[in-house]
Amino acid sequence: MQANITGGGSVETTPFGVTAQGSPIERWRLGNGAGLSVAILTYGGIVQSVEVPDRDGKRANVALGFATLEPYLERHPHFGTITGRYANRIAGASFMLDGERYALAANDGRNSLHGGPEGFGRRVWVARAADGGDAGVTLGYDSADGEEGFPGRLAVEVIYRLTADNELRIDYHATTDRPTVVNLTNHTYFNLAGEGAGSILDHELQIHATRLAPVDATLIPTGELRAVAGGPFDFTRPTAIGARIRDASEQQLRFGRGYDHNWVLDKPTPNTLALAARVHEPGSGRTMEVHTTEPGLQFYAGNFLDGTPVGTSGRAYRQSDAFCLETQHFPDSPNRPSFPSTVLRPGEVYRTTTIHRFATDRA
Repeated sequence: MQANITGGGSVETTPFGVTAQGSPIERWRLGNGAGLSVAILTYGGIVQSVEVPDRDGKRANVALGFATLEPYLERHPHFGTITGRYANRIAGASFMLDGERYALAANDGRNSLHGGPEGFGRRVWVARAADGGDAGVTLGYDSADGEEGFPGRLAVEVIYRLTADNELRIDYHATTDRPTVVNLTNHTYFNLAGEGAGSILDHELQIHATRLAPVDATLIPTGELRAVAGGPFDFTRPTAIGARIRDASEQQLRFGRGYDHNWVLDKPTPNTLALAARVHEPGSGRTMEVHTTEPGLQFYAGNFLDGTPVGTSGRAYRQSDAFCLETQHFPDSPNRPSFPSTVLRPGEVYRTTTIHRFATDRA
């Protein structure tokens, strides 16, 4: 099915295979008519591809992923997925809420990561064309009470939408029938030189954050919020990702095998949409800005890519072949009362927005 959208955008829907349980999966290809196109899967809400032009107008896919459904059905490092019910880690795979302890599915040592082994990135979502004049798709998923150990039935909507300004906008909405915790994000791996192009260590990154949440050896925050000034986590000015990533004197880099940490965004007004980060790839001239309403940003430099996954280009993905900028509330917030709360109660609506804005350095 293909539909043209007012303003030059387009939406095309095609079959993308069938799960082992017999559920058909669709691919929704969105185009804005101005050079940006994005493919979304109903399996995991996965961003399969993001095609954008370079400074010479040559388009390339800048998102890591697979050409067929089968590799997504196997265990993979969350390529492009909607991660939830709780993105990032919860210590000890448990938390207290209103005096009751909830035990979660552990899938990262003794911790819970990205909602557990069968999190939102491994679920089949229901898709429909998004309302409004832009090319978009609305995905819906009902997470049952007790799924992966989380309390409450959670009704989730995630809306992917392209704008005429070469933006990929993601809006997250959720409601619950019991008190629960929620932290949703998208886990797309980017390489602005092109998927399969090799290392991203020459990409120049700027993060609008002067503090970091340090972690222990299992990548659980210690509770401290540490100033980054002058050290290898200081990206307040544009800096090559690889400039300090191998600083052996920095324990935090050894814990994460590189960057895999939550930056505390400098936001004078909470919950407002603001610039969080900007990345520039010198060879192609491509840039990506990330704007978000969230208080935190997990910057991950692809440290655990091991050469096993083979992507849409037919090339293997190795360490530092991509980066993620995951907008979020802080890891382990349910166990850290000093962190911004992730509790959602009946009658409340969870709402967050993240925008990826693509451009080039062409004058």
